[in-house]
Amino acid sequence: MKVTVTVNGIEHARDVEPRLLLVHFLRDDLGLTGTHWGCDTSNCGACVVWLDELPVKSCTVLAVMADGRRIQTVEGLARGGRLDPVQQGFAACHGLQCGFCTPGMMLTARWLLDRDPSPTPERVREAISGQICRCTGYENIVKSILWAASHDG
Repeated sequence: MKVTVTVNGIEHARDVEPRLLLVHFLRDDLGLTGTHWGCDTSNCGACVVWLDELPVKSCTVLAVMADGRRIQTVEGLARGGRLDPVQQGFAACHGLQCGFCTPGMMLTARWLLDRDPSPTPERVREAISGQICRCTGYENIVKSILWAASHDG
């Protein structure tokens, strides 16, 4: 099937198998390997991307379902050669260890801050509750997102 999507502001048209998952389309067809493929069960959230500005687990979406839509991956967070405050926050506050969950966490964090510029720690924890980090214990992830909130804008 023919699929046309806009990913990080760039339009891409490809022929894909109807059963191809969006995560594999992004990684294998477009070479955007920042989107991680984790649990294969939609539990971990490592594959989170934005589909029309809404975070989705890309392992639960078929590429053909994204036809005509806008997708943002972690590669699209930086603007004009500058890291997004969320990316800066993860670096400044050590919000990552192995880094596997980080792209999905960052996209969820950016989504949250776009809607709630001054979230409480509890609100941050709620926003990232659909994602699993097996390394950090979440404390520094929450600190990273709160740091980004205070440096955003």
